[in-house]
Amino acid sequence: MGGGFKVLHLVRPFLPILPEVQAPVKKVPFREKVIYTVIALFVFLVCSQLPLYGIHSAMGADPFYWMRVILASSRGTVMELGITPIVSAGMVTQFLVGSKIIQVNNNVREDRTLLNGAQKLLSILFAVGSAVAYVLSGMYGSIYVLGAGNAILVILQLCIPVIILMCVDELLQKGYGLGSGISLFTATNICVSIIWSLFSPTTINTGRGPGFEGAVIALFHLLVTRTDKVQALREAFFRQNLPNITNLLATIFVFLIVVYLQGFRVVLPVRAKNARGQQGSYPIKLFYTSNMPIILLSALVTNLQVISQMLYKNFSGSFLVNLLGKWNNSVPISGLAYFVTAPNSLAAMAADPFHAMFYIIFTLTACALFSKTWIEVSGSSARDVAKQLKEQGMVMPGHRDSNLEKELNRYIPTAAAFGGVCIGALALLADVMGAIGSGTGILLAVTIIYQYYETFEKERAKELGFLGL
Repeated sequence: MGGGFKVLHLVRPFLPILPEVQAPVKKVPFREKVIYTVIALFVFLVCSQLPLYGIHSAMGADPFYWMRVILASSRGTVMELGITPIVSAGMVTQFLVGSKIIQVNNNVREDRTLLNGAQKLLSILFAVGSAVAYVLSGMYGSIYVLGAGNAILVILQLCIPVIILMCVDELLQKGYGLGSGISLFTATNICVSIIWSLFSPTTINTGRGPGFEGAVIALFHLLVTRTDKVQALREAFFRQNLPNITNLLATIFVFLIVVYLQGFRVVLPVRAKNARGQQGSYPIKLFYTSNMPIILLSALVTNLQVISQMLYKNFSGSFLVNLLGKWNNSVPISGLAYFVTAPNSLAAMAADPFHAMFYIIFTLTACALFSKTWIEVSGSSARDVAKQLKEQGMVMPGHRDSNLEKELNRYIPTAAAFGGVCIGALALLADVMGAIGSGTGILLAVTIIYQYYETFEKERAKELGFLGL
């Protein structure tokens, strides 16, 4: 028994108290899967609307505004933490397994159970740590004004929904529903944000009379109420600090680019080694690691900013803390936390070109590195794929078995790194163009919806085949 197992066995005492969803004893019908998925979505949407009780303030500047959409977070609600603790726990677990710090044999049921338990335990610890950091950083008012009772109550309100999301995600992934709960919540949050920005009926005082927050509703309102139609169109297309039609066109443009790039792939021919004439293919997509690089980057930046804000609130005189980030009204103004935060606009980029350049280089480099690292820790590297193909008895025509990994190495690392850079570049392009929901959000929404479409069609085909139709 290796040393790695000893680390994993530390989780065993916690297994009886960790929540667990039992796997279905029989095949769940397609109709029931749809019902479970809708219920899971309803639970998430309800939590996203429940306000936190006992807080004194959740207003003012929001340093995490650009990440809330993609991390399924809603400010001032019990869903404040979103999926960040779950994603962070998954990231750490995958890293530990991929780097062989924790050795897991997926053929052994106990190992799988312990690894799953370790990820749940880490998710809960991350949730508690983030909740404590949010409260201590003064995000909901001074800790002295809140009081110990309210502070504990707020922490509980932030942690319990994370546990609920964790259970709902496990429910769907174990076969009761369709796809992954985390992906479902992320895509839903992004789509709700985009639709609200386009059709929100909320009225706002624009300085020239009342106006509507939603870009499309504002367009028709301006055309109806203004006598100067040209000026009305100009305002609808270019109004400041509110969603406008230019943002809508940018969103559609980025959406089409992402859909187009989804089709880029290299298809490698494979055939069965022992079955003559049985041909197949192994596609390597441009977005080989899908949306993982940007999710991991967002989780990293979120955790960095939470820690930085908490430390600055309590130890603002420390040089190292100030190097990590200085804050003013919950907005980073210098330090590492400031430089890894996206500039608000083109004007902000022009005013501080060093910040803009640092952020661009950081985003592109981090996405490429996360993408290359992810293929190693998630079992999708050239070595892992070659092993899987050999176990399935598949070979590549014109190449020896020993050369299979070498041939895959020509494509997979390049696709991972270049795909990661493309994902980062798309996110930056959309942010510069002012796309609604950010480039990251649009990218996630498109890839997740496409995955759900494939899952839906596959499950539907299975159901029809089972019924003999």
